[in-house]
Order: sequence, then C-alpha cells, then structure tokens
Amino acid sequence: MTEERRYSCETAADTFKWINDIINFLNPYFSIFINAHVVHFFKDRLWENVNAEWIDCLRREPVQNLLLIPSGVVQDQWPASLKDFILKLRSMVLCQEQADINMALPGLRMTSLNRVLAQGMNAKKRHEVEALSAVVSTVAESVRAHAILDVGAGQGYLAQVLAFQYQHPVIAIDACSHHGMVTDARAERIKKHYKSKMVKSRSDMQSLNIPKTITCRVLSIESLKALVETSLPADDLEQSMLKGENQEHKGKLHCPSDANNRPPTVLAGLHACGDLSVIMLKTFLDCRDVKAVVSIGCCYNLLSEETSRDGESQCGFPMSHAVRSTGLSLGKSARDLACQSAERWRSLDMHAGIHNFELHTFRAAFQMVLSKYYPKVVMSTPSIGRKGKALRRQNQRRYTGLELHLKGSACHMRQSFPAESKTEGTFGSASENQTLPGEISSNESAGCEGTKIDNSFENFEKFCQSGLSHLGIKRSNDVNLQSIWKEAEPFADLVGPYWSLRAALGPLLETLILLDRLLFLQEQGSVLEAYLLPIFDPNISPRNVAIIAKKIDKDLRSS
Repeated sequence: MTEERRYSCETAADTFKWINDIINFLNPYFSIFINAHVVHFFKDRLWENVNAEWIDCLRREPVQNLLLIPSGVVQDQWPASLKDFILKLRSMVLCQEQADINMALPGLRMTSLNRVLAQGMNAKKRHEVEALSAVVSTVAESVRAHAILDVGAGQGYLAQVLAFQYQHPVIAIDACSHHGMVTDARAERIKKHYKSKMVKSRSDMQSLNIPKTITCRVLSIESLKALVETSLPADDLEQSMLKGENQEHKGKLHCPSDANNRPPTVLAGLHACGDLSVIMLKTFLDCRDVKAVVSIGCCYNLLSEETSRDGESQCGFPMSHAVRSTGLSLGKSARDLACQSAERWRSLDMHAGIHNFELHTFRAAFQMVLSKYYPKVVMSTPSIGRKGKALRRQNQRRYTGLELHLKGSACHMRQSFPAESKTEGTFGSASENQTLPGEISSNESAGCEGTKIDNSFENFEKFCQSGLSHLGIKRSNDVNLQSIWKEAEPFADLVGPYWSLRAALGPLLETLILLDRLLFLQEQGSVLEAYLLPIFDPNISPRNVAIIAKKIDKDLRSS
C-alpha cells in the first residue's frame, strides 16, 4: 500500500518537486484516461485499455462507492494495484479543505453581510463574497493600498462589499456593459441605505465609498496595466472619462498623474475565467503600481496553452519557466478534466449518480450513430448541448413509484450500477454539467421476477432524436438505433467505473495548474511572497483556492 506523502510548496524547489512527481505519475495515463474522451467509449472500446482486474472489480461495486473514487476512498476488497493507484493519486492532490483564514491572515476581520448588501445573492455567492472580501480587505490594508480593482466583477457583489462594508475605493471591471449597469443601479440602492444610516448617526458623508465601474474586455497584460494606471483615484473629470464603454483600451489610455507617485493598488478576482486569472498574475508582476493580487481562478478548460520551451509565454499554461522547460502539454481534454470536483461527486446520491452515468452512456452510443450514419458530421466535432433534463422531469415520479412497489413486495434492490441505465454528465465541470434520470433495472434485483422496468432504449431513442434535432439533422429511415443500442448495451455497465477513474485525475490536474501559477510567482525570488489558500468550503464552492501574492516593500518591511 502506498504511504501518503507530505508535499510542500513553501519554496520554488519544493513546488517544482511536487509538480515533477505529478507529471511523472500522470504520463502513463494520458492515453488511457486523460486524452480519451468518454464520447468515444464504445466506438474505441476504451475499457480495453484499463487494467482488466480493476474494471471487473468496479463493475460490481455499488454506485456510491464509484462516486467516492475521486475523493480517494478505496474499499478493502479491491485489488492492491487499484488501491495503490487511487491512494497515490490522492496523496499528490492539494488539500482544498477550507482554511482557518483568521489564523492564516492575522488581523483579518470577517463580517457577515447585512440584508441590503446580500440582496440578490444566492447562498454560494454570499459564502464566497463574505470570505473573499475579508481576505482582499486585509491584504489591501497590509500593503496600504489606495484602491482595489475587481477584475471580472460580474454584477459587482464583491466590489460593493469592499466599498460599502470595508470602505475601500473600488473599481469594478467587466466585459459586459449590462453587468456594469446592474452594478451601478445596485450600488445606488445600497448607497441610499448607507446614507440614511449616516444621516441618523450624523456621520461624515465624505467617508462613503461607492464602487466605480469600467466596461472593458481585458485581453492582455497591456490592457489591464493601462486600466490600473488610469483608474486610480483622481478627480471627477478623470473618473467620468473612465466610465465610457471602451472595448479595446490596448494601452491607449494615458494617466495624467505623475507615474512615479501613483498610489498602490490591489487586483482581486472572484473566479476570473480562463486566461483572465493568468493576466492578473502577470500584470501584478509587470505593473509597479500593483502591490498585491488575490485571485481565485476557474474555467481551466478556457486556458490557452503552448508547448514552447523557450522565451516568455503569453499563454495560460504553463506559466512557470520550470514547467515550460519540461515540454509538458496538457491539451483540451486534460483542462476540461481539471474542472472536476471530488466534493460534487461525493455529494451525489445513488439516483443522481446513475443519472449522470446513463447520460454518458447515451452520448457515447449516440457517437456510434453519428460515426455510422453521419460521418461528415463527426468530422466537425459536433456539440449537442445539454441533454436529458426533459427526461429527468418526465421520469422523476416513476422512481418514487418503483421504490414503493419494491418496498411493498419486500424485494431487495441492489444499488449497483445497472447494465441498462447509465448517464453521461460531468460532476462540477465548467463545460459539461449534465444530468439525466436513469432507470433502475430489475435485472439487478434479487428475487423480483416479473417487475422488470427497462426504459433504457426508449430513453436512448429520445436522446438521439434530441441530439439530431440540435444538429439540424432529420433522422432517415435507414438509421437503426436498436442495433446500435444492442451493440453498446453489453458494455454499458463499464461506463461508470471508467468515468469514475478518469474523474479521479481531475483534482490532480487542477493541483498541477495551481502549482504552476504559484511556481511562476516563486521564480521571481525574494521580491515578493506568494502562497495558496483555500478560503471557501469546497462543498459549496469547489474552485476555492486563492493565490495571494504581495510585493515586499522595504518601507513596509521595516515599519
């Protein structure tokens, strides 16, 4: 059995050692799992590439045990090699258990959001904004920042809490002009509340900060750097100039203030998508005015990537010189897989797990339909969108009826993964969050003869009709869906085991991406400090790791 290893990222050497071990572990599995897309499961007979002992074992496991594999949970009766694979994998995954941020950041003061500030937020967003606003405020105070730029601000929730509750000057930057209008309108409503309180308490009206908004698509370090240099607190004329909807910027803005005397700034980002998180980190290094950055990334599937070993990279991965020197290329499938969440898998009940496995099965069988009858369509790598929600609504009540029937007849239902019902859907993926109800097949029941309820082909047929319709294809008479399903069905109970093993690699790929970003900062030497801090509950917000970095200012260090 593999011993759990303790990895560290306190120094660049520690971080690269961790990264190197991950790369060495992953290399044999790129062809078996990472680059093999589940839509080709039947067409390419992907299960044949996996250790037969693993597959034979897992196809008999209850679905709940499959859902725990990405969390590193193994069963005693499993083959030693399978347990070794899962445990070794998990030993290299960055721990994303929510940190005690009060211990991690001395002086932090987190305040619950009041009813006015929390208006419009769901529970997830409120949890994120409460924690992140406290962290950003503490970091901003530690570098004596005069302004915070909320990059990819959305509807301005973080910006408004930082401005109204923590009283920081804030600039909210987002590519969507509608988001800017929503942010402004919401800020006006919040301002009325705070002004009313201030009047009642006879407070100084000048102490009320209101976030400013800029609509701009940040496409490069130069564009974000220009925004930093232009949007620092200045006179009203300058601010009114900034509120225009400039979609380009690209370095065309000019700061009227003395470039050597601009006040320090902090960049903050709550789930800044894809390369935007990377641009923030690079701008932090490149712009002297930015003294700190607090970034929580997401949507690794949208990262740009290159494989060049030399020169400065302008892409999202890899960022560090050390990882670039290895020549590692992840590819789109790996970046998609990095979006998987072990916590989301673990939180699913049996039915939800079956639903998702079934949708995977239908999608893989549908790929066989396309390959056989519509080969030209396959050449274009078709996307058929999210399928299965209509079937879920139609069949939800049938589950209750079936369970009551089985309970009344004292039949023992095995909660294993049935051959006739799997789903295709990703658990917590940014790009493939799909669900479909599956059917509980009485073929897997003990002593329940005569109660067979098998709608799997009917549901597959509906899935295909929906998929063809989405692609603008009219089903021809020679398309024999029954023959396709007959070919796929004997191997349908292998989809769940295969997809569970593949998904277990997701958190490790995310760890690799996060460590590469940290190493990029650590490679700059002692001029800055950088670390990773999980600040959200991963069960609520799976993308929960903040990269926090500060430039070491001699004056601040001596004070």
